Amino acid sequence: MKKAREEHLNEVRKYFNTHPIVGILGPRQCGKTTLAHLFIQQENLTKKTHFFDLEDPTDVAILENPKTVLQSLKGLIVLDEIQHCPDLFPVLRVLVDRDEKKERRFLILGSASRELLKQSSESLAGRIAYTELTPFSHFEVDHFPKLWLRGGFPKSYLARVDKESYDWRKQYIHSFLERDIPNLGINIAPVALRRFWMMLTHYHGQTFNAAEIGKSLGIAATTVRNYLDILTGTFMVRQLLPWYENLKKRQVKTPKIYFRDSGIFHTLSNIHNQKDLIHHPKLGASWEGFMLEEVIRLHQLDTGEVFYWCVHNSVELDLFFMKNGKRIGYEFKYNDAPKLTRSMQIAFEDLKLDELNVIYPGEKTYSLSSKITVQNIKNISHCK
Repeated sequence: MKKAREEHLNEVRKYFNTHPIVGILGPRQCGKTTLAHLFIQQENLTKKTHFFDLEDPTDVAILENPKTVLQSLKGLIVLDEIQHCPDLFPVLRVLVDRDEKKERRFLILGSASRELLKQSSESLAGRIAYTELTPFSHFEVDHFPKLWLRGGFPKSYLARVDKESYDWRKQYIHSFLERDIPNLGINIAPVALRRFWMMLTHYHGQTFNAAEIGKSLGIAATTVRNYLDILTGTFMVRQLLPWYENLKKRQVKTPKIYFRDSGIFHTLSNIHNQKDLIHHPKLGASWEGFMLEEVIRLHQLDTGEVFYWCVHNSVELDLFFMKNGKRIGYEFKYNDAPKLTRSMQIAFEDLKLDELNVIYPGEKTYSLSSKITVQNIKNISHCK
């Protein structure tokens, strides 16, 4: 786990060189508070840090007059679970703008995306830099199958047995619906959002159809889109947007839906263990979503930098992005020995790819053509 946390720590250090405020965003229980404490320890800031937990009534009471309290402090000020106190953002703007001697820095931790933390983007533009912390990825842990089954939330992955991990995820989902969503000021019945979330398991790895889902649930398509945006903004779901190439082909223009954590997907799909997973009809989709997230983390890509590409009733590419001037594609295949397909060839030619990687669960690396390679995710990590 050391390598990846070091990358995040280095990113926090880098951002503090140019910004007085750094935000660490990510889903609840992914390790944001632990990362903040690691930063404090490594920078020898223990005696110069003021830590406020905005879920703690005592700390919230202390900050009842935030400007008066915070301007009296020097050093690093950590505000954990900032989404509970959005009124602090204008105060932070005033404090950093008036801090000519640069006596204080702010590290804010939040369990909601920048889009849900609208106050920060409006009040702190140019003053804050964000880094997103994800649950564990494959290069942080030593047991690949367990990570795929349980997902990357630390308490889920580190549970003694699969049942304990599954039970923890059930409670996590319950707490998320019953407490976290209302605490964001979102007024949605937990039962309704849970039904929608479970419905999304059938669309994992598929294009999103708001009208179809709305009809199944008896709600309007606009409500469906609102529910999806909420789950996206709380890091539960990824909306992978389509890439449009200037081609005379009918290209799909609807986002694809993926659960960002495989363990949460498996829990809502009633998958308890490896046997359940291997025999489940969504096995291939589970592999695709799991690998998609791993590749995005591996290449440190933002949401707006990743796409899929699809032509109606023809060809599709699971993941497309540009990096270091190269056009890169990925396909995710859960089978023993992927072969070169017409779809791969067309995608490679139409998108003018510099390389196409096919990720499968096997161990061997082999070429399908000069620039199309089949390999395991670990092999790519070693070459990164």
